[in-house]
Amino acid sequence: MNYQTFQAPRGTNDILPIDQKYWRYIESKVSRSAKNFGYERIDTPIFEDAGLFVRSVGKITDIIEKETYTFEDRGGDLLSLRPEGTAPVCRAYLEHGMHNISQPVRLYYSCPMFRYDRPQAGRYRELNQFGVEVIGDGDPSVDAEVIDFGWNLLQDIGLENLTLLVNSIGDPICKSEYIVALKQHYEKYIDDLKHEECRSRLASNPLRLLDCKEKSCQQIVVNAPKSVDYLCDECSLHWKELLGYLETLGIPYVVDSRLVRGLDYYARTVFEIVPSGAGSQGTILAGGRYDGLIEQLGGSQTPGIGFATGIERIILNLKKQKYPVPDHDGTKVVVAHKGDGPKKEALILTSVLRHKGTSVVLAPAGRSLKSQLRYASSIKATHAVIIGDREIETGLLVLRDLSRSAQSELNRDELIDTLTRD
Repeated sequence: MNYQTFQAPRGTNDILPIDQKYWRYIESKVSRSAKNFGYERIDTPIFEDAGLFVRSVGKITDIIEKETYTFEDRGGDLLSLRPEGTAPVCRAYLEHGMHNISQPVRLYYSCPMFRYDRPQAGRYRELNQFGVEVIGDGDPSVDAEVIDFGWNLLQDIGLENLTLLVNSIGDPICKSEYIVALKQHYEKYIDDLKHEECRSRLASNPLRLLDCKEKSCQQIVVNAPKSVDYLCDECSLHWKELLGYLETLGIPYVVDSRLVRGLDYYARTVFEIVPSGAGSQGTILAGGRYDGLIEQLGGSQTPGIGFATGIERIILNLKKQKYPVPDHDGTKVVVAHKGDGPKKEALILTSVLRHKGTSVVLAPAGRSLKSQLRYASSIKATHAVIIGDREIETGLLVLRDLSRSAQSELNRDELIDTLTRD
């Protein structure tokens, strides 16, 4: 009989038990950092009205043109699997009247995103992101706070040799003047734009040419005009104050004139954090200010800023650095047994210990004690309890500390007290 072999869809991953320690470790760091910075968690639906992303992200972006998983449901509604987190959070902010509570509102999320993209190292079709949003305060000190959050989070996780890249692309008025100058610059080299997508971007979204990875664009961008040279007085003051706050906080930064971010809603501050030697997909954390987004979604003019970081990319870099993420917390006990009577006693003991909050596994039945103890070592148990006929007769159970190769004999109550003491 022939059976069909199924595999995970392209661009998705199974998170196996051997890797779960990375996810739990990062989750603990994220929740602690969010608490320290005064952020509250928000969870939004996995799918949204497709129009939400068209209005916020922009029609002429890679996400909308190529990457969204969009479908019509049975009721005829056009829905999209969530490709990014900012627009849904802003939608929830408006829908639930958060603009009526004390501002700014500090929110964070941790959830899967979905983008139909060409899978490669660090880039997947189902990806998991942690992100933060501060809505309702346009002061540059808030920009510094958000960057400080991301910078300290990645360092607390254990990532090393990081570089913060920052830039300002101005507000819609001065950004439009910059785009005119940028188009004029690239039109001089129109014949050198060999890639069809680059020619298309020149007409529809010229800012994206600055972070284009095509060789023909790399040569042109060197002498391209810089957005910070086109800032209006208000945006220029915001930019200078931000850099001053970063220096006050002791956060090293590099001004990167090519940094623009890919979504239409960004304005003024944009930033990325990258590891040394990172390739084109090496950015770990990225974000920026989106002061016009709430207004695009039907609200009043409301400033906002945030960032998102890919959990898979963090794990990729932790592994690359060989960072010693702890395997597990607390005690894991294996109860080994030999014979029917001891097996029943072992079953009762495991139940008692579990109810008292101890991690316990009953050793596989039908194996020798030696094999059961090998099993205990293979699952990285810290302790093993051995129960045989002699232990039942004497009332003394054997407790073996596998980390120190030491063992003792204790009665049932003493053993339970020892394993649940912490």
